Amino acid sequence: MSNKKSLVAKIEESILRSTKLKFMDSKENADDFLNDKLGSPDKPPKSIFKSVDFNGTQVFTFGDKNAKNTILYIHGGAYVMEINYQHLLYCFFLSRKADAYVLAPVYPLAPNHKADETYEIVRQLYEMLILRDNLILMGDSAGGGFVHSFCQYLNVVDLPQPKKIITFSPWVDLSMSNPPYDSENDPILGEIGLKEMGKSWAGELDTQDWKVSPLFGDNTNLAQTLIFAGEDEIFYKDIKKYVENLKKEGVDVRLITGSGLFHIYPLFPIPEARSAFKEIKKEIMD
Repeated sequence: MSNKKSLVAKIEESILRSTKLKFMDSKENADDFLNDKLGSPDKPPKSIFKSVDFNGTQVFTFGDKNAKNTILYIHGGAYVMEINYQHLLYCFFLSRKADAYVLAPVYPLAPNHKADETYEIVRQLYEMLILRDNLILMGDSAGGGFVHSFCQYLNVVDLPQPKKIITFSPWVDLSMSNPPYDSENDPILGEIGLKEMGKSWAGELDTQDWKVSPLFGDNTNLAQTLIFAGEDEIFYKDIKKYVENLKKEGVDVRLITGSGLFHIYPLFPIPEARSAFKEIKKEIMD
């Protein structure tokens, strides 16, 4: 990847900075946000894309069921924000460009729901897909962190691993235990808000429990893994630490760093995302 950030990426970063969510850098705003959501139903977006009901959970589906690859995609959003058009369009793109049948569950969110509920939902969906060839688990941000924890969980419940794991900027430590985090210079994320969202999602679990923070889990026998991270995002050093854990435990892992780039940069319409997708396609098709 080029060491020079593109003009389009600079413009995108400026837009993101101007629209950064207020609750990311303020405990008061984070508490207000969670209190406002408490008791209110989750509201997934109305969409032109097809979805199905799976045991009471809405699952968006993309592409041909007979495609060569199957991708189970877990969306990000700090475990409090719904799947959005950025995620849906990317899943559609994956289905078209990677010969894939893509499924994206609308999993229950904090503060009304906790991590354990989503484990049950994703496990049932995974078991339905497990016999398909070339099953790939993907996710971004919080969803990426969940993917890594879920793959650790597969070992615990004696289910087979997917063929590949691909994540974008995974949130691997909900406790944010490796300060300092440079929230001021991250155009999307903030340490203060993330800690509050993480505690809400973890529920009765400690925020360093591996089921919500894969940085502290056992990665034995995990599948071949590809991780993308932006050099300037606050998760970057935690992701690097997690990658070192994977290597020490014998996992075939690659970390691709976006030089000077921000959180989940492969999902944005920037030249660097095109380069990232070439790597993703190579990983999927290999």
